[in-house]
Amino acid sequence: MKNYIRSTTLALLLCSHFCLANGAIVIVANTPDQSIELSRHEVRNLFMGGALPYDLNAIALPPENHTRVLFNTKVVGLTESRIQSYWAQMRFTGRKAAPKEVGNESLVLEYIKNNQGAVGYLPADIPIPKGLTVVYTIR
Repeated sequence: MKNYIRSTTLALLLCSHFCLANGAIVIVANTPDQSIELSRHEVRNLFMGGALPYDLNAIALPPENHTRVLFNTKVVGLTESRIQSYWAQMRFTGRKAAPKEVGNESLVLEYIKNNQGAVGYLPADIPIPKGLTVVYTIR
């Protein structure tokens, strides 16, 4: 029985990893300048508290969210524990605050729609309403 549970768990982990590795994500912003296009480096800076020439405020998903895991892997390039450690240090020194977290993808989209300057990451298959701008796509 234990071997069956281990095998099943391993299969599910591999499947979820494979599915995440092939997922596309879009970075969506509520900005009046619909011509903004960000680079991967700029997106990383935005979500890690770096400077950008645009007035944008990052919104993040909770740490256990699969879209966040994929975003951290493909854009930030750090594990969740390293990111949490970084933000703890920034808070402790009073230098920066982590992006606001909202509960799920639909709440991210709702927050972006209702807050000019908000930017967040979403799975590419989510329909983006008019008025919002895709500023970067991760394949």
